[in-house]
Amino acid sequence: MSGKLYLIPTTLGETEPLEVMPLSVKKVVEQIDYYIVENEKSARRFIKKISPKKQQGTLSIKLLDKYAVPEEIQKYLDVCENGTNVGLLSEAGVPAVADPGASIVKLAHQKNIQVVPLVGPSSILMAMMSSGMNGQNFAFNGYLPIDRGDRKRAIKELEKQSLDKGQSQIFIETPYRNEKMFADLKATLSPLTSLCIAADITLPTEYIKTMSIADWKHQQPDLHKKPAIFIIQK
Repeated sequence: MSGKLYLIPTTLGETEPLEVMPLSVKKVVEQIDYYIVENEKSARRFIKKISPKKQQGTLSIKLLDKYAVPEEIQKYLDVCENGTNVGLLSEAGVPAVADPGASIVKLAHQKNIQVVPLVGPSSILMAMMSSGMNGQNFAFNGYLPIDRGDRKRAIKELEKQSLDKGQSQIFIETPYRNEKMFADLKATLSPLTSLCIAADITLPTEYIKTMSIADWKHQQPDLHKKPAIFIIQK
């Protein structure tokens, strides 16, 4: 019998794993010794936290980072032919969503390997759920341009798409640039456009707020170096 690829969620910060994910995730981690991860140190830390009795020395870990050799990545799932199950771990949240793990999932489908997604926290969906915006029609746009002029043009284009399609527009920013993004959103968007900011989701410092840009102009939340999701709707 062929091994399976398990998509294993991780926490969005220093939260106890079983506070934000079901016991089934712990059971799967206890059964798997072969993992594909972005960062070995943080992956081992998560595995130890959710399964303290698991022997770290038994783990086989393959890296899926910017230094990974494409030819080697193509071989990462070969162990499934021998019946070995593989765990794919994200750095934060669920694998393969805003995450390089999507390439491994694609490879699994090409090799006819069963893909098993497990339940865990997704900052994108949790932000959408709590925004009060259109959850029937939304788009995730990843990162906006770094150049300020290009970024402001992208913001205006997303606002236009939201109006034309009745669609919520979701995007993210590198945490240390959050405050610049917030300033550009206030300077660029229409006063009546709604903006949701969802930061530190599932953490004790969680902050989720939706207001019009006109109202946001009087607010200055602390977003510095905090993982955040931005959603706009015209």
